[in-house]
Amino acid sequence: MNRIFKAAIAFCLAVPFITMMTVSSAQADKIRIALAETPSDELAAFFVALDRAKANGLDYEWTAFSDEELAIQAVLSGQMDIGFGTPYAAMQRSRAPIRIVFQLSKLKFFPVTSKKYSKLEDLNGEPIMLHSRGGGTDSIANVIEDKLNMKFGKRSYVPGSSNRIAALIAGQTDATIVDLSNKNKLMKLQGDKFNVLPMFEVDASDEALFGNLDWIKANEKDVDVFVKALLSVWRDMHKDPTIISRETNPDGPIGQLPKEILDSLDGFYADAVAGGLYDPNGGGRKAAQADMEWYSAAGQLTGGLASLKIEDFWYLKPLDDASK
Repeated sequence: MNRIFKAAIAFCLAVPFITMMTVSSAQADKIRIALAETPSDELAAFFVALDRAKANGLDYEWTAFSDEELAIQAVLSGQMDIGFGTPYAAMQRSRAPIRIVFQLSKLKFFPVTSKKYSKLEDLNGEPIMLHSRGGGTDSIANVIEDKLNMKFGKRSYVPGSSNRIAALIAGQTDATIVDLSNKNKLMKLQGDKFNVLPMFEVDASDEALFGNLDWIKANEKDVDVFVKALLSVWRDMHKDPTIISRETNPDGPIGQLPKEILDSLDGFYADAVAGGLYDPNGGGRKAAQADMEWYSAAGQLTGGLASLKIEDFWYLKPLDDASK
């Protein structure tokens, strides 16, 4: 409760700054999208989908929030229409009918450590550095504890996989959990100094697209255009990962990133597709079931798993229609 209260205060304080970051002033005929991070290589496919949706008549603006909790709060408050994240706890406790419509990426994260450790069980009682309280890496740590009947030591929180990799290299931590891209960079540069610990397979969502169900139904046409664009990009990307770099707008937010990031887009998406980071079918019922199992085990959903219903967390009609 205290964490939720603090997040609400942080959101209120952040509003003036956040407003300045929007692409243009809010209008009723625009979809207002709350990103959970600033534009990066991981968002390049999403922005390609936005460009495709725009070509089909979608009018939108996006706002980059500093973390997932603020993006979720923005949708809950009605300041934003569509958000990034996995707001399962918020969906269960909120009176607002928040629903997921598309799985953007899976929880493909990797425990990386100094050479002190060679398997997950070695981390029993040991400190670990994670992204944020209640976030994806926190839930991974919870499920690891549950599956292996172990308990991590002190948890510290540093947002951003690249920042946690830097902390690992600097000796500020001996264990963390990072994304596919940063795991690959670490092993390429200093693979002889660190270990990637064996990890079980996960199909649950890391990032998903969600909104208020009332708003989704009231804006069905725009949501359909958006979801169809996302699905087309995710499917094309599985056939040819270089489609992302080729369709990235050089004048857009991804096109303005440093040249070294743009030059690595093909490699990033080839690795991501090969590593199973993206579901070419947008997740759907398979992801919804995996999410309920995962986030229930992670402690973010309460009540028995048998009592959880997909329709309480996902609205599948836009994805079903886009898949026809």
